[in-house]
Amino acid sequence: MRIEKVNIENYKCYEGKFSITFNAGVNIIVGDNEAGKSTILEAINLALTGVINGRYLKNELSQYLFNYKVVESYLSDLKNGANPQLPSITIEVFFSDANFPLFEGNGNQNKEKAHGVVFKIEFDESYKAEYQMIMANGGQHLTTLPIEYYKVSWSSFARETVTSRTIPIKSVLIDSTSAKYQNGSDVYISRIIKNDLEDLERVRLSQAYRKMKDQFIEDDAVKAINTKITAKAKISEKTLNVSVDLSTQNSWETALMTYLDNVPFHQIGKGEQCIIKTNLALGHQRNQEANLVLIEEPENHLSHTKLNQLIKTVSDSCIGKQVIISTHSSYVANKLGLENLILLNDRKVVRLDDLDPTTFDFFKKLPGYQTLRILLCKKAVLVEGDSDELIFQKCYMESNDARLPIEDGIDVISVKLTFKRFLDIAIKIKQPVAVITDNDGDYDSKITKKYEDYSGYQCVKIFADSRNELNTLEPQFVSVNSQNLKLLREVLELDDKHYDTAEKIVGHMVNNKTSWALKVFESKKSLLYPDYIQRAIKWCNE
Repeated sequence: MRIEKVNIENYKCYEGKFSITFNAGVNIIVGDNEAGKSTILEAINLALTGVINGRYLKNELSQYLFNYKVVESYLSDLKNGANPQLPSITIEVFFSDANFPLFEGNGNQNKEKAHGVVFKIEFDESYKAEYQMIMANGGQHLTTLPIEYYKVSWSSFARETVTSRTIPIKSVLIDSTSAKYQNGSDVYISRIIKNDLEDLERVRLSQAYRKMKDQFIEDDAVKAINTKITAKAKISEKTLNVSVDLSTQNSWETALMTYLDNVPFHQIGKGEQCIIKTNLALGHQRNQEANLVLIEEPENHLSHTKLNQLIKTVSDSCIGKQVIISTHSSYVANKLGLENLILLNDRKVVRLDDLDPTTFDFFKKLPGYQTLRILLCKKAVLVEGDSDELIFQKCYMESNDARLPIEDGIDVISVKLTFKRFLDIAIKIKQPVAVITDNDGDYDSKITKKYEDYSGYQCVKIFADSRNELNTLEPQFVSVNSQNLKLLREVLELDDKHYDTAEKIVGHMVNNKTSWALKVFESKKSLLYPDYIQRAIKWCNE
């Protein structure tokens, strides 16, 4: 059994209804910051467990769980004298391959027959009279959502009340970056250890902790201190003394501290914490039984080597499970498969699972390529090498008040000779992308015919010069500056005697591709730039 689809309405960043579907195996959600990746994982886990941030939501209701715009709209309508409907949150999780009558029905927003659960945060009708009284006595003055009149409801599509124990899909949410400390103890670690212990082991640990407390109370030094406090305290007729917290049965969970090689867990490196938390979560007994694993941004705080180890752990530990991962990392996306990629942008969901299989294999074998860069920018400019990138950036800066392209959301990506691989991704997601390339002495073959498959796509623009004799950037650059070779030699730091012709300057530039481009980039003197590069700049500014 797996999750097939999730509907989210009015929860955090999702205003109105949002829907997303998932594959049976690995699913990789990518998107820019604030796109809502973490919210999706959180909503799924909430609908299946009733837990948020390690606590049951019914005890943690807050206005800030609701979409800000929805709440503001409600309050604005009140101020204008209207009687708007109170906003609610709905999370629907659809199951596939299920055979559970308790969860089958049409108790979802679309009234479609399916298996699943509905988690709602909604107005409690038992408070209707009180709410109406507030409305009658100046409801327009409300400045916050009356969350005290809300309740949590949890039901199946068969409209039967459910609990996390009755839901057949068991999930685990792994947020390796969380750092919720209480009295020096990592609650995340404590919870994992607690969940992995048998009942008898938990009882024994609790008893051992109580014995330690008892020894503290009976210590002569503590007794002497309490005698002194009692003698000085004139607060009450009763005895005042110092002890340890005995009020909760499981107080050891927050009082004990986790150590790694005798170093407190929260004092070790963040990267090591990430790996330990993830390994513990994947390895403990209950999570081995879970059939849905949710992992948030596993790349945080990790070096390339450590990240490789973590990805292998995730891959090996999640065989046969459904996995949903949020990430910004091209390495994670490529290693786990672009066919599993879900692009999240402006509440729109795009999948890459119908790309050509050879494109998948290409990126998977070369995880260093910045695949996700083309997905997460406003526009992308693909260039062949370092010199092309430097010259384009310099030209862009001179045309845009010294701003780099990335400052305007335009990412310049050096892709060697793999333009078409990136274009295959761009046309799938309709990402505006430009190619700046050489004609290599044969414009018809190297440009027109090579890119004819992309000519019908509005999002793809190819910029190259049609003059075959100017086959690369170097002769192009010398040609456009041919009326002022003296200035060009000054910028490139070439003497007039040895480089007295355009051909000699071109020869030097071809043999020193990156260094000449870097000198142009760093120079404060203004040169001219080839027409095809200037046309690309104009496209960027459209």
